[in-house]
Amino acid sequence: MAAAERCQFWLPNKRRYCANSPLPSSQFCGNHHSSSSALRVPCPIDPSHSVRQENLDSHVKRCPLRKQAEALEAQPYYSESINAGDPDEIIVSSAAKRSAIYNLSVLEFYDLVDKIRSVHSAAATALQDSYVVPEACEAWLKGQIDRRLPYQEKHVVQQASILGNMEAFGLIGKKIEVVRENANENSEGSDLLNGEEGAVPAVVEFGAGRGYLAQMLADCYGVKKLFLVERRSYKLKADRSLRQNQSLVLERLRIDIEDLNLHAVESLKGLPYLATGKHLCGPATDLTIRCCLRKQYNPRNEFPNNCYLQGLALATCCHHLCQWKHYTNTKFLSNMGITKEEFHAMTWFSSWAVDGDHSCELPDVEEAEKHLAVSETKEADLEGGGIEKIIRSIPAGERAALGFLCKEIIDTGRLLWLREQGLDARLVNYVPSNISPENHLLIAKHRFDM
Repeated sequence: MAAAERCQFWLPNKRRYCANSPLPSSQFCGNHHSSSSALRVPCPIDPSHSVRQENLDSHVKRCPLRKQAEALEAQPYYSESINAGDPDEIIVSSAAKRSAIYNLSVLEFYDLVDKIRSVHSAAATALQDSYVVPEACEAWLKGQIDRRLPYQEKHVVQQASILGNMEAFGLIGKKIEVVRENANENSEGSDLLNGEEGAVPAVVEFGAGRGYLAQMLADCYGVKKLFLVERRSYKLKADRSLRQNQSLVLERLRIDIEDLNLHAVESLKGLPYLATGKHLCGPATDLTIRCCLRKQYNPRNEFPNNCYLQGLALATCCHHLCQWKHYTNTKFLSNMGITKEEFHAMTWFSSWAVDGDHSCELPDVEEAEKHLAVSETKEADLEGGGIEKIIRSIPAGERAALGFLCKEIIDTGRLLWLREQGLDARLVNYVPSNISPENHLLIAKHRFDM
């Protein structure tokens, strides 16, 4: 169908116009005509699509996602909102965050910038660069892999450095000690207790997407069991290639991390595991931490401790999506004088770190205070222009500097919470910002008494 013959309603998620035919004497189809759009309501099963209000009851009965939702809810590992955080807190939209910032006075805006700078200086961890290229991933880095797999060098470099940091930190590729809580030597998985040289326990990849981090892990480090957690369906997944490895047990869990009780996954019962994730967007990092450390964070105890977290390596990203409701260490922020409203402002500022052109290195955080201090000298000139004018006047480098301060504060809180739970944890830059400005890696393992 020619573009002129299609409905002219733009679908931003699909980046194209609606494919339906328009109504006579109209540019839009029946779904998107102005007379019908006002009568449409989100589907209660999946709000990503809408339906005419008068058809809602019948649609719910035949919605294509209804059976999928019912099948998920029947799974033993499904536990609604088990990892979601404070049930009394609400989700704050990006538009609400922006509106709250624009409603600040000029003095309040600069006071907030000052507070962010002060908190970062007092509490944020100084991130070290840890760009690791492991020998185990050499074939991938040279492109000597199955060419049927989609290959992008920058993604391979990121994945390799995640695995290299895991190896350097003792999570993979070396003798692995195993935590056993209230378990006997005869339980399932005891063959891994001695930490066979080079052996890798089960790996759970959160936010797995197409599964190419898992693919590299399996190819380079010999995983025994692999679990891919992802709520969406993807084409061009690595699953077909992974399933050709007869020594690998692969299971894909199509579920939101918020609802996953990992201890109720039958095939993971009794096994030690590592948790990984590349670019866990916004609150997905916090949900993953809660999921893996359910004993500490979730009061529910329907299942015994069936599986045992050995360590984790989580690449954080999209801090602008973070929410007070989900964040693991609100106590840390409160102790530093950061309120819930200020936290949401910080998350909004954090998007500035990735807005610009990162073909070259950005100013590092040590330079951030100098950049931000320059902007404050403009206050007198912009007093009458409002916050929006002030924000537009801030050069891209200075905006990015403030964004990185906010991202580091947010990730520092996560780091400190892991340490409070007895884990040896670090936060590093695992790739240069010109490869990806989303370059924070949170890596942790249990400490063992020798």
